[in-house]
Amino acid sequence: MVFAGFRRGKRNQHESQALVKIEGLNSRKEAHFYLGKRIVYVYRTKHGIKTIWGRIATQHGNNGVVRARFSHNLPGKAIGGILRVMLYPHRH
Repeated sequence: MVFAGFRRGKRNQHESQALVKIEGLNSRKEAHFYLGKRIVYVYRTKHGIKTIWGRIATQHGNNGVVRARFSHNLPGKAIGGILRVMLYPHRH
């Protein structure tokens, strides 16, 4: 998963909603499986490893991009960075 950027319009940017491109997804139907899954951004600091947890909220567009909300907004330097998806909780 790659952090593509923040949800935005022509003049406004919504930092509370991150756009995430999931590799191998090409449609809205395929993205439906990931809704509600937890994702994490892992980064290093000089004091150790830190994490920012979030959850996939909804689809965005028709090409497998999803919107995610995080406990703390992701930093701008994370754009293009790798996110990890946890395949739990899993609803049947």
